[in-house]
Amino acid sequence: LVDCCSLPKSSGLEGKQLVLRKCVKAFTDSMLDLIVDTPITNEFVKDFYGKQELVYLGPDEQVIPEDINWIVGRAAQRGYPIPSAFMSSKPDAGINHKTYGVTSEGVQVYLDVALREMGMHPDQRNGEGFTVKMTGGPDGDVAGNMIRILRREYGDSVKIVGLADATGCAEDPNGLDGEELMRLFEEALPISDFNASKLSGHDEAALHICDPSFHGDNQASAEKALRARNTMHNRVKSDCFVPAGGRPATIHEGNWRAFMDPVTGEPSSKLIVEGANLFITPGARDLMHQATGIPIVKDSSANKCGVICSSFEIMSSMLLSEEEFHDVKPELVKDVLVRLRLLAKREAELLFREFRALPGSLPHFSARISEAINRVTDAIAEDFDKRTGGDYSKYMYLVHEHMPEKLTEVAGDRLMERVPKEYIKRIISSALASKMVYQEGSTFVEPHTEAHLAVLSFDYLVAEQKIREVEETLAKLDWTGNESAQATTSQIIRDGGVKSYLSRLASANAAASGNN
Repeated sequence: LVDCCSLPKSSGLEGKQLVLRKCVKAFTDSMLDLIVDTPITNEFVKDFYGKQELVYLGPDEQVIPEDINWIVGRAAQRGYPIPSAFMSSKPDAGINHKTYGVTSEGVQVYLDVALREMGMHPDQRNGEGFTVKMTGGPDGDVAGNMIRILRREYGDSVKIVGLADATGCAEDPNGLDGEELMRLFEEALPISDFNASKLSGHDEAALHICDPSFHGDNQASAEKALRARNTMHNRVKSDCFVPAGGRPATIHEGNWRAFMDPVTGEPSSKLIVEGANLFITPGARDLMHQATGIPIVKDSSANKCGVICSSFEIMSSMLLSEEEFHDVKPELVKDVLVRLRLLAKREAELLFREFRALPGSLPHFSARISEAINRVTDAIAEDFDKRTGGDYSKYMYLVHEHMPEKLTEVAGDRLMERVPKEYIKRIISSALASKMVYQEGSTFVEPHTEAHLAVLSFDYLVAEQKIREVEETLAKLDWTGNESAQATTSQIIRDGGVKSYLSRLASANAAASGNN
């Protein structure tokens, strides 16, 4: 880990960029040393895994398009078997995260579900809007795209009342001018470039610029701007707070009370949805929840659509040539965005369903849901070859359901030919585990041992098929005049049919075992 922020000032921006680029290249070569077998590297590598590994990298802050292209080219030079699948968010033959706002799409879905859960959605308030404050600049990936998506989804029903980045902050209780924020986003400009004439006449509306040259010799003015920027996330009152940029551990165990009103003790926002990683420490989350009950949607849930998008891109790289990818890219990206929003909604709804029904904080349930899915995924993968005899054909529909529609349409028949079998097995295992946990909840799988989880999962697929057959039979009946009863019956079967079938199956198996 190299701290580029501690470089001597004499090195300047150019020196910092040089060090960053060298670090990316050194890290890439180190990874390739470990996973590409050559006589030279094998002499120095201790292989504890014992199998060939396919690893892919994803983008994060300070990784630029030039880095991504270099990484893919380097993987080809070093003999990685599928170079284009070594790195996601490729600017040309990929789905660039910032260009398409894939992370922010998921963050907005979690925000939307949370607003509905708390009765703050404009649809529930006769059109009355809600307010948001954010950290992260209009030129940033998550914050910038959140500005765009919030305007797309809510129009005038949302007001961004505070926005802070490294260059300063803008605040306006009447809402920062939406068109001006979009200008900054489209021109990739920071908040310090906000046109101050676009602020409303409210007494608390202000633009604070942290560039020392802006203040000249006025040290007091410069310090005031820094204080305003560094405290905006605590001071400004809003319905929701979306950390979409900023330093890790900005809110921690030693300062979390600053987020609370010093008079009332109430949090300055009623809801937090973490678009940025690590902005609030785990300990601070716990303390804030214990003190006020504030719902905090954890970063690992809220911003996971970026990771999911990377997995779709990597699969596309395995299945499509670069030319084929370009031919279908507009339709493929559209399908990916639809899929990301659907997956985010499924998890967000389960997250709040469990939060309502069981004791614990939202971050607790984020971790609990992930643990449940991972346990079931591992159990299925461990048992899969033994159960299937290596014949995956019966379960390939799970892979097709998981993939974006356009990718399935164009290359679904190439899966077994071009995608490593171990990769396919993990997709099947993860898709089945997610389907089961999202539908039934984490408590459905938690009591079971690893050995029984695999059995339960495959029985679940059988139960689903049986329930589909029942629904198809019911649909053929004449419900004329009883449409309400038909809808109720179908809903009851969907809600409890699978569990009921599994219960009967377990009883039958127990009885058979007893007779033996």
